[in-house]
Amino acid sequence: MILLDVADVKKRFGPEPVLAGVTFELRPGDRVGLVGPNGSGKTTLLRILDGKDEPDSGTCRVHAAAHLGYLEQQPDFGPQLTLYEAARGALADLVSLQREAVEAADAIAQSTDPAEQKRLSARWDHLQHELHRQDAYNLEHRIERILDGLRFRRESFDQPVASLSGGEQNRLMLAKLLLAEPNVMILDEPSNHLDIETTEWLESFLLESSAAMILVSHDRYFLDRVTNRTLELFHGTVDSYAGNFSAYCRQKEQRLLVERRAYEKQRIEIEKTEDFIRRNAYGQKHAQAEDRRKKLERIERVAPPREIAAPAMSFPSPARSGDIVIRAEGVAKGFDRPLFDRVNLDVTRGQCWAVLGPNGCGKTTLLRCLLGLLPPDEGRISLGHGVMIGYFDQQLAALDDDLPVMDAIGAKHKRLNQQQRRNLLARFGLVGDKALQKVGSLSGGERCRAALARLAAAEANLLVLDEPTNHLDLWASEALEKAITRFDGTVLLVSHDRYLVNRVADHLLAIEPDRVHVVEGNYDTYQMLLSRAEAESPRRVG
Repeated sequence: MILLDVADVKKRFGPEPVLAGVTFELRPGDRVGLVGPNGSGKTTLLRILDGKDEPDSGTCRVHAAAHLGYLEQQPDFGPQLTLYEAARGALADLVSLQREAVEAADAIAQSTDPAEQKRLSARWDHLQHELHRQDAYNLEHRIERILDGLRFRRESFDQPVASLSGGEQNRLMLAKLLLAEPNVMILDEPSNHLDIETTEWLESFLLESSAAMILVSHDRYFLDRVTNRTLELFHGTVDSYAGNFSAYCRQKEQRLLVERRAYEKQRIEIEKTEDFIRRNAYGQKHAQAEDRRKKLERIERVAPPREIAAPAMSFPSPARSGDIVIRAEGVAKGFDRPLFDRVNLDVTRGQCWAVLGPNGCGKTTLLRCLLGLLPPDEGRISLGHGVMIGYFDQQLAALDDDLPVMDAIGAKHKRLNQQQRRNLLARFGLVGDKALQKVGSLSGGERCRAALARLAAAEANLLVLDEPTNHLDLWASEALEKAITRFDGTVLLVSHDRYLVNRVADHLLAIEPDRVHVVEGNYDTYQMLLSRAEAESPRRVG
């Protein structure tokens, strides 16, 4: 059965088409990752699939048995609702069914006509069957399970939706979609605003779901765990690949190798033919030249390789620092409540440390303490000899919205001429007129790249990165990963991007509810240690 049949869908908003003939099918069991560079039209396509936007041409047919659920990036709730009421609204059909069953039972009790009682009893039996089939007698448990999984505190259930933060409202949108249990899920960045623990819960929930789904995500680890098929949207069309994101990367590399060879072979043949035509257009071989010209006009040109270019990000080789870059001894910090205490670590030159922990545990606060931007409540922090800090703030506050990008990336210690600034921006994927635009007019991904370019201009030997991949597409994230790996200095980062942490980190500082501890290794090492501790805990209890 084909749940969604998309055929030659086209859409344009300006002179260039955003979608130029998208064709694919979605079947039961498909968990499709839709990938493509920022601005390639992924959200536009999702909105067309859900019927929120109309294509300029082409068709999107939805099977009669398909019940679509769409997770939008912008939440929309009634202002008077509480968190719990808004979540329960996703089950309005089942609540209505329960009400009908109660009304039918009351009608049976009040009726004295045998024929009417028989009709009402049949109706009541049908309603009971539907209520049992849809597990409608456990609605409260279902709501609590989803809200708990998405880390809403029980005391917040009665909180007005209007008082929730933007991230909490996005999580509530996700809760409503999961509660509705559609058999086709359309998910646009479902792990946005989720910490690692909550993202892992969502991954497990989606893997247990029987729904088909199409999801857009910049989280490569999430795509690897959840998806079993990948659609690449680029230049307005899609290519289909079997498997998850890592499988897509392997297949993509193989396809590009074949495409480059075919394209280059034909290019050489065309150049030879064109050269023969030029040299013999008026000589004795004029007839041969004319024949080759006609054949050349009829030849089917091989398309250029479908290559998504990533920016060649890099950080300059830094001056050497002392062996100990950061030393923290018994550091504690809190505001209205304690965040962390007894933090002890030595970050040595050349290491890459990642700080992990749930939202609100104080990861950014810890960074700011280590950098001297906040005083710790207890303990001592010292920086090593010759340490020069470059700080990437996740709010991108260091960029002045009113300045042209070229002026906003200047370094205090070194004058950069116009060409040097252009070259630096190009290294981070900002070319041409982008360099002259005001920072405030850039997209989130472009602002992030500008902030990274500013970081490179600082020529620091300690890079401190707070959620550097938040607004980057998959290709820019990979480019940053390579730049960090090649960097000769020291790196300290906070990130929910497990794929990035796995590739670059050699030490973790894990902030857990009851302790802060050091892990020698990457995210996979940390997961292995947690699994081992969980497996051993029953034996310790016994």
